[in-house]
Amino acid sequence: MTTITSVLVANRGEIACRVVRTCRELGIRTVAVHSDADADALHTRVADTAVRLPGSSPADTYLRGDLIVKAALAAGADAVHPGYGFLSENAGFARAVQGAGLVWVGPPPEAIEAMASKTRAKELMGIKPLREVTEADLPVLVKAAAGGGGRGMRVVRRLADLDAELSAARAEAASAFGDGEVFTERYLGGDAGGRHVEVQVLADTHGTVWALGTRDCSLQRRHQKVIEEAPAPGLSARLTGELHSLAVRAARAVSYVGAGTVEFLVAGGRAHFLEMNTRLQVEHPVTEAVFGVDLVAEQIRVAEGHALDGEPPALHGHAVEARLYAEDPAHDWAPQTGRLHRLAVPDGVRLDTGCTDGDDIGVHYDPMLAKVVAHAPTRAEAVRKLAAALERAVIHGPVTNRDLLVRSLRHEEFAAARMDTGFYDRHLPGLTTPAPDPHAPLAAALADAHGRSRFGGWRNLASQPQVKRYAMAGEEHEVRYRHTRDGLAAEGVRVVHADARLVILEAGGVRRRFEVSRYGDRVYVNAAALTALPRFPDPTTQHAPGSLLAPMPGTVVRVADGVTEGAAVEAGQPLLWLEAMKMQHKITAPATGVVSALHATPGRQVEVGTLLAVVEATP
Repeated sequence: MTTITSVLVANRGEIACRVVRTCRELGIRTVAVHSDADADALHTRVADTAVRLPGSSPADTYLRGDLIVKAALAAGADAVHPGYGFLSENAGFARAVQGAGLVWVGPPPEAIEAMASKTRAKELMGIKPLREVTEADLPVLVKAAAGGGGRGMRVVRRLADLDAELSAARAEAASAFGDGEVFTERYLGGDAGGRHVEVQVLADTHGTVWALGTRDCSLQRRHQKVIEEAPAPGLSARLTGELHSLAVRAARAVSYVGAGTVEFLVAGGRAHFLEMNTRLQVEHPVTEAVFGVDLVAEQIRVAEGHALDGEPPALHGHAVEARLYAEDPAHDWAPQTGRLHRLAVPDGVRLDTGCTDGDDIGVHYDPMLAKVVAHAPTRAEAVRKLAAALERAVIHGPVTNRDLLVRSLRHEEFAAARMDTGFYDRHLPGLTTPAPDPHAPLAAALADAHGRSRFGGWRNLASQPQVKRYAMAGEEHEVRYRHTRDGLAAEGVRVVHADARLVILEAGGVRRRFEVSRYGDRVYVNAAALTALPRFPDPTTQHAPGSLLAPMPGTVVRVADGVTEGAAVEAGQPLLWLEAMKMQHKITAPATGVVSALHATPGRQVEVGTLLAVVEATP
């Protein structure tokens, strides 16, 4: 039996903080590793010790197993926990950890090797991937053989697009996992009404394998999960039993040890094996909530040689998790960067995060800010609880998917558990239609008026109407108010109270509170984000029609063949690709016309708003 006293967490962000939290509860010292971009990240601050990995890109830092092993030895760690992503499913890294005399908190390298390549895993389960794609096979899914998280995945519906999508998937997989191998399989996603259902397994070194229930992870964007829940709703006892049996069979087939997840596509009442992830999943908290276990603690106990009980604990209630991303769902899920001024959720839900107030969200890593988890006796109660917590959360900083999450949880299809992996393909426009609060700009203006007045916002004499302009939800709003003998006033409402942080308005007999925070020209009024505009627009900020601006900071990785100045293009035609936060983002022509200017070149680093190209529309 081994006793672990110090763990190096070979990861960053939320999962690194998550592992550190459990280790601290167990009395185990922790060591963090960090890139230069993460020098002051939260996971480095909560760990007992931190070791620098020179560089900022994943390839130079978190994917350098040799540097991580050296860091563990230098810091006196006796074990390594890989978290998820990066090197968590890299058999070579696991062997290097063990070869250095350290305890590997994960499955045997041989099990990782057997399952980490999705092609070999399918063959092990008796499934053969497509070798050659024909018209009859369409649509197909191009998928990275290693890693996960939706990276290196593409749905291909036309044979003409296959080669380009294979190249893009290889590049994305190599950047994220250090392995560019991809394969193709028939796509059984949203078009077929399929659901993504998975089984959590936990196995010890004494031959016991637990199947810790099911999870439904059908709500996905870009093949990456957004909302997950446990147990998966609406499954028959027969299908649930079959899923458990297949998951245990997969684990036993490779002599699995530790925590792992077996993923399935459930369609037409049948389970189709997808892959086995030989690591902890992002969505593991929902399983922890309904089974009352700490999976990280169990991973450590198993690594020390302890035996699991003969039967897993009983399941209680329902849990739902939402991933809060710094991204804009209304604009092709573009990742967002900038200062996270404030992140707070109400009591009563679990918040797992790798960032805190004042942190900068950069371009190098995944845009997930946090996971919010609600647990309740029933599914309906858990969903209601999570939606309310997200709606009331205070999030000041980059644009996030918070509104999308709230609307998704309250959508009738999700509430009735009739969702599938095509949920966002069908409903995204309706879920992202702006619904700005009409009183938010006025509240911002009144708070600003109070904050700027040397007399605390009140004057003895009436004044001329004051005008303020704000941008909100892509539109400009102009508001007017007046200073009167009785205080601030505006048409259509009664100003009950106004100071720099709180405005109370009464309209139609209904009184509402507006909490206001300001950071430079950015103003937050309850859940609404506004930008204070100058009184007169700056003509130098105007761009010609058809201008393509970088939607995020990133690197130009490719310009489409034949796209040069003077080239004719069609609306929707891919022109170039940006890489940011380990994902590639396609920039397309806004209209049919001619490329009159092209400023993008492969390898160029661009900031948000950088002019990439101009397409002049043809009549």
